[in-house]
Amino acid sequence: MNNPFKNKSWYKILLNKYVIASLFFVTWMLFLDNYSYLDHRVLNKEINELEDNKTYYQEEIKKDKDQIKRLKNPAQIEKYAREQYYMKKDSEDIYIIEFEGDTLEKDKS
Repeated sequence: MNNPFKNKSWYKILLNKYVIASLFFVTWMLFLDNYSYLDHRVLNKEINELEDNKTYYQEEIKKDKDQIKRLKNPAQIEKYAREQYYMKKDSEDIYIIEFEGDTLEKDKS
C-alpha cells in the first residue's frame, strides 16, 4: 500500500523523531503533568480569590479596631447599645420604623 502523503514536506516534518518527542513533551506538560498549565490556571484563580478575601478581612479588622477605640468612651457605648440592641432608658419609648425595601421577603412556597 502506497502512502499518498509520503513525498509531502509537512508529512516528513511531522514524522521527524524530534518533532514527535517535542509534541509529546508539550502535551504532557500542558495537560498530564502534576504541574500542568491547567492546574496552574486553577491555582492562580484561587490565589487571586484568597488575596481578595485577605484585603476584605484587613479592611474589616481596621473597622473593628476603630469601633473598639470608639467604644472606650461610655457615651459611645450607650449610643451603640441603643442602635444595635434597641436598649432604652426607663422613661423612653422606642419606635422601630421599617421601610418596604428593608425587610427580606418570606418564601411563598
